Amino acid sequence: MSADMWSYDPATNYTPGTRLIGFKVEASDGHIGKVDEHTEDVDASYIVVDTGPWIFGKHVLIPAGAIARIDMNDEKIHLNLTKDQIKDSPEYDKEEHRGDAAYRGRLDQYYGHDHS
Repeated sequence: MSADMWSYDPATNYTPGTRLIGFKVEASDGHIGKVDEHTEDVDASYIVVDTGPWIFGKHVLIPAGAIARIDMNDEKIHLNLTKDQIKDSPEYDKEEHRGDAAYRGRLDQYYGHDHS
């Protein structure tokens, strides 16, 4: 993943101001959940995915740079990540990690490496 992994790639078709909450999220190898929250902050954009029963209610924070494309008609977000990459990502706790530089550093390190 590139150095600008915290920004929406223009190829995703994301339009600033678009509400993504509730959109379904698809990994490269299948459905993983739906968007619980998102941000479009400059150099700090991400989505938080509620994985539901797939990982027992776990929430995962996905940098915007991992988004391959957004299908506005079907309300689906397609990621450049596999289900295993998402499942093995650093645990996200909304209260503890929002805006936490150390947590973002762990995500930079995790998603900045090739896990394929």
